[in-house]
Amino acid sequence: MDKGFKDILYSLTQGVATITINRPQKMNSVTAETLRELEAAFDAAGNDPEVGVVVFTGAGDKAFCAGADVSWQKEGKMGRGGPALFSPPYVMISRCPKPVIARVNGYAIGGGHHFAYFCDFTIAAEHAVFGQSEPRVAYPASGPTLNYLVRIVGHKRAREIWMLGRRYSAQQMLDWGLVNAVVPLAALDGEVAKWCDELLAVSPTCLKVYKASFVEEFQDLMGQGDLLRRWLVPPTFRETEQREGTSAFLEKRKPDYSRFRKPR
Repeated sequence: MDKGFKDILYSLTQGVATITINRPQKMNSVTAETLRELEAAFDAAGNDPEVGVVVFTGAGDKAFCAGADVSWQKEGKMGRGGPALFSPPYVMISRCPKPVIARVNGYAIGGGHHFAYFCDFTIAAEHAVFGQSEPRVAYPASGPTLNYLVRIVGHKRAREIWMLGRRYSAQQMLDWGLVNAVVPLAALDGEVAKWCDELLAVSPTCLKVYKASFVEEFQDLMGQGDLLRRWLVPPTFRETEQREGTSAFLEKRKPDYSRFRKPR
């Protein structure tokens, strides 16, 4: 189905809308344009009476989504002050009244990890890898993006995931409750199809009501992110810590944040 997208693919087959980030050469990392297209695709699926379930995935078998394109981030285009005037993942996915299944076919890192845990269901291939990259590249995400993870895996594990930037296997995320099912890559499409069939077999109105109720449960978290950043992030941050983080990533070296911890 041609909707004029450049960074994503959108298709509809027998009640299942599939939204695919189509940037495999960039590990399906996203830019502002990708996020605008994703928002439009989720809105289209949510408003289409033919759609019963949405499957969200990435092209290829290496990455679901590796988060933000760091070269784009280095240019200072992150955040609502720049051109990235899109709804964050938790809004675009939560606003869609249809159940959304994350088909995790590889790395789900940074923003890709947010996508995975904000979807209603997460089905992962055995080789999938999960984790946050933000503390390594100096991107101070805050608010619901972090807090909602607490409601999935608990405080201690959420803090570990976010503050240390470690990598986790699909099986570990299954054990922690972030993933619903883990299967070999060859069985991934079959497993996702099975979940789609089950969802298509039940009342669509009930699904809408249930999803709205689950979303309502974390409405108290909304609107916190920008406030926290205003309080805690110094005006020089982008030209200091964030530049070091993104430059180190692009140069494939370990960042050095020691100079930003000056003794009093």
